Amino acid sequence: QLQLAESGGASVHAGGSLRLSCALSGVFFRLETLAWYRQFPGNQRDVVASMNTEGQTTYADSVKGRFTISRDTSKNILYLDMADLKADDTAVYYCQSLWRRSDNYLFNAWGQGTQVTVSS
Repeated sequence: QLQLAESGGASVHAGGSLRLSCALSGVFFRLETLAWYRQFPGNQRDVVASMNTEGQTTYADSVKGRFTISRDTSKNILYLDMADLKADDTAVYYCQSLWRRSDNYLFNAWGQGTQVTVSS
């Protein structure tokens, strides 16, 4: 089955940049969507950016123009490039995917999360 592993979380100053990576591994038939979520303490996870099978991307209003989701299919890595970071971006960031097995069964996979801390 699909496994996701995030990396790249760090502590940065406001206005700085950071790249998060999510390595995809395991056996899967088809990826339906790839996305980055974030979770603030005590809150639910909210989608930050997503990508469908056609490569179309969507972003939360709070990160439009600052964050970019991309994928390196040759390396099976999903990226989230974050620029002009703000203290409000401080959260645990998760990689997520809806994927299908060969029998068309749909699964939802999550990574373990990576902490991003932005100091003002």
